[in-house]
Amino acid sequence: MTDVRSHQPVLGVLSGERPAVPPIWMMRQAGRYLPEYREVRAKAGGFLNLCFTPELAAEVTLQPIRRFGFDAAILFSDILVVPHALGRTVRFEAGEGPRLDPLDRVEDIADLPREADASVFAPIYETLRLVRRELKPSVTLLGFCGAPWTVATYMIAGKGTSDQAPARLLAYREPKAFATLVDVLVEACIDYLSAQLEAGADAVQIFDTWAGVLPPHEFARWSIEPTQRIVAGVRARSPGAKIIGFPRGAGALLPDYIERTGVDAVGMDWTAEPRLIRERVQSRVAVQGNLDPMALIAGGDALDRAVDEVLTNYGRGRLIFNLGHGIQPEMPIAHVERMLQRVRDHRA
Repeated sequence: MTDVRSHQPVLGVLSGERPAVPPIWMMRQAGRYLPEYREVRAKAGGFLNLCFTPELAAEVTLQPIRRFGFDAAILFSDILVVPHALGRTVRFEAGEGPRLDPLDRVEDIADLPREADASVFAPIYETLRLVRRELKPSVTLLGFCGAPWTVATYMIAGKGTSDQAPARLLAYREPKAFATLVDVLVEACIDYLSAQLEAGADAVQIFDTWAGVLPPHEFARWSIEPTQRIVAGVRARSPGAKIIGFPRGAGALLPDYIERTGVDAVGMDWTAEPRLIRERVQSRVAVQGNLDPMALIAGGDALDRAVDEVLTNYGRGRLIFNLGHGIQPEMPIAHVERMLQRVRDHRA
């Protein structure tokens, strides 16, 4: 892990600083809204080819930093590289998103390898090394993985669904089998994130995109507990590792999440209740978010008001300004520039 923390605004916030101007980056900041990304994607062919070709993946990771000067670059990859390394077929179909062979039978889960194939991740670690060499010391390099619950939802259904019902049903009906799958994913995530830190990542984020579909007891079992194990496992290998958790849709369950997982910061979506976050979350850890991506698409005065609301709600505490979820392909570049200017003109 690169030891340049004192020079990096994002790591400063993760370490307890409260800058007058919050650092900023965006989830999915490398993507189809950028013409330079579309050019590289066309050269790569398939999406996974892009993820596993270090020179191309490094290039698209760096593109939004060159264009916008964000305070963090996030590794260009996908959360489904972990099931890919566990021997599951993963493919991306245009207009339909990821597709996997469904892992919906107890016997198939029992036959799943207990360790991911480390060689599958080698190109990703090379991407991190290439990016770290190109980044200014002030820019944080973020690695990431998908949380076990979210990755499991895709593995079981073979795709994303509106409410991830196949995984929820399997977790209720076959909790032992589901726990076996989660255990495999926890260990794979520990290995994967630890190696990302060794390859040059300054901090890592755990994306639990589908945490919000779980009721409180199941959220504790399938989101909080696996994340806590990952955080502990990564820090056992990389003491002091900075880790951001993003249990999208967790809402009122966020205070329990931060208490039990030990993350250094937590991502919020745009539905978070400001007083709850300020009093019970931001008082203890840094927060990240939570601009509605639709406000960014809308632009104009609506965007200005939405940016100001985030800064008013959270700007006096430890804040990493971000979206409440990922940037959309139809995002106008001029709106991103407007958002950046408004955040950077802000003084707490």
